[in-house]
Amino acid sequence: MADPAPDNRHRAAAHAELLLSSFEQATGRSLLKRADAEALYHAPFPVLSHNTAADPVLTYGNLAAQVLWEMGWEQLTSMPSRLTAEPAHRAQRDAMFAKMRAKGFIEDYAGIRISASGRRFEIRGAVIWPLLGPDGVKLGEAASFRDYRFI
Repeated sequence: MADPAPDNRHRAAAHAELLLSSFEQATGRSLLKRADAEALYHAPFPVLSHNTAADPVLTYGNLAAQVLWEMGWEQLTSMPSRLTAEPAHRAQRDAMFAKMRAKGFIEDYAGIRISASGRRFEIRGAVIWPLLGPDGVKLGEAASFRDYRFI
């Protein structure tokens, strides 16, 4: 899988900083020991985010997410985030986001996802949090998880 195209690297680095600061703001802890854009991109666990559109589109997927979903940067970050789950599991995914919005963040989400080639996997213990700009405006939502298994 590839890094973002050169013209997207600056935007991806700025977005990574938003992911890291929003995680810390929501949870009170750091997502990574070395919290910078490069460390996040190469973290050994998936980190994804989507925007606030009516049908949110993925805005970030680190290398671990690209490998798991079997997509490169450009394909992953142009995909509606609902497509990370099969149609039968989208209502559960929607309910999780509603719960996160009510509580501020959650860190116990489990759900079924599907890769580009159709490989199904279950994620467990996912942390889901809002992406908030410096002015408190919501810019999207993010997820990270360290536990998953293929099914």
